[in-house]
Amino acid sequence: MKKIIALLSLFGLLLLVGNQTTYAQDEAPATEQTDAKPAGLTKVLKQKFIEGDPKWMFPVLLCLILGLAIAIERIISLNLATSNKTKLLQDVDAALQAGNVEEAVEIAKSTKGPVAGILFQGLDRVSEGLDVVEKSISSYGSVLAGRLEKGLSWLSLFIAIAPMLGFMGTVIGMIGAFDNIAKAGDVDIKVISADIKVALLTTVFGLITAIILQIFYNYILSKIDGLVNDMEDASVSLVDMLVKYRLEK
Repeated sequence: MKKIIALLSLFGLLLLVGNQTTYAQDEAPATEQTDAKPAGLTKVLKQKFIEGDPKWMFPVLLCLILGLAIAIERIISLNLATSNKTKLLQDVDAALQAGNVEEAVEIAKSTKGPVAGILFQGLDRVSEGLDVVEKSISSYGSVLAGRLEKGLSWLSLFIAIAPMLGFMGTVIGMIGAFDNIAKAGDVDIKVISADIKVALLTTVFGLITAIILQIFYNYILSKIDGLVNDMEDASVSLVDMLVKYRLEK
């Protein structure tokens, strides 16, 4: 999955370089396009990006690209980690009922995902006693939960920092506007309009970035909560099955 983040980050950097190399071309006077057809969404976004001053917009765009790379990697990993818990528990229970612990261990070992990992960790220590099994499951469950949350701290950082960068561009733009007013000695909308546009656009792009990443963040949290609940349910079910298995033996 690290390759996915690297590829998406590389794509984002290439996009940044492409925007920078075409910056001068896209600064052509607007009067030349007055009779042209309405620009598409991509064209509009690119134009607004340039109007917002790339030196402030690039950091926001970089936050979006890196945040999306982490989010996509997490979503793919979590989807791959999702397994059919009900069928897995049924297969393990059938093996235990038949008195074949080795088969139950092999079923859990050959199945991907944290739920199967919990079952394997418990079944692999059946011979050491039920108390050891419970402690092992509890400890390993904490480790697996930490793995599921890998990268979320960086994603939350980008969610927090993107609007901050936008607000910084806003403050700098307003400072520039007041500096121009002071130099001109008069409040002329033509003098301060460019700085005000930079201020507003950086804020908008920062907030849009934060909103997009927040949606992905909440979706990832919901997936993690679902997997953690499945792990806890599987742990309880495994202990019940082992108690039943020991009683029958």
